Amino acid sequence: MVLFIGGPIIMSLYFSFTQYNIANPPVFVGMKNYVSLFHDPLFWKSIKVTLYFTIVSVPVGLILSLLTAMLVNLDIPGQRFFRTIIYLPTVISGVAMAMLWTWLLNPQLGIVNYLIYKFFHVQGPQWLFSETWVIPSLVVMTFWGLGGNMVIYLAGLKGVPDSLYEAAQLDGASKFRQFWNITLPMVSPTTLFLLITGIIGSFQVFVQAAVMTQGGPNYASYFFVYFLYQQAFGSSNMGYASAMAWVLLIGVLILTWIVMKLSTRWVYYEGGN
Repeated sequence: MVLFIGGPIIMSLYFSFTQYNIANPPVFVGMKNYVSLFHDPLFWKSIKVTLYFTIVSVPVGLILSLLTAMLVNLDIPGQRFFRTIIYLPTVISGVAMAMLWTWLLNPQLGIVNYLIYKFFHVQGPQWLFSETWVIPSLVVMTFWGLGGNMVIYLAGLKGVPDSLYEAAQLDGASKFRQFWNITLPMVSPTTLFLLITGIIGSFQVFVQAAVMTQGGPNYASYFFVYFLYQQAFGSSNMGYASAMAWVLLIGVLILTWIVMKLSTRWVYYEGGN
């Protein structure tokens, strides 16, 4: 922990106050990296792209994961088979998945546009080659791996007492009312956990940008961590990249704190707290 995690964290904090390019010893420059960072247009562009991706992908992903978990929680033939099939894509390597979706979303040769044209007789969008569609394309791609969240929601659904549903049915509550007044509150702690981990994960998107888009077109998919990688290993500007890493850490901590503070209004704990 100290050697491989604690040490690099402390050194990155020191490097963030230096000009360091690996080849030469670090030179202390104070707050220069942080000042330059907040005056860098690409920094603000990467923040905008990352926030856009987070705002769209995290809530929609949570909704789809919960609905999928409810479906595979039904007592139907082949229940375990469906759970396995939905979870299976989560074990695929991120690079392999990115390569697969690059082919699927190819405007000329991809199967997605082929199916759109075959069934709707319209030309599909340019997907990864369009400034408008590149982030929605990457958002859709994330739903491929919703099996991980589905499994966690399944565990939360198993903890909902059947007696609550039985009492609601005796009172004449509809399926929607049971979902709204029983299921959602009872799995709200699970939702809080997945919301926080989803936000953290969305701020660390890198593989998609590096493999599929290289930050394009016209910086439309220039994610924050990809920008950090370019500074660190593309330009050998380790001091600047270290400052970016600490800004990312502080930003995620602030967002997590805000979510935790707001959670008292909508998260229900069975103990009453």
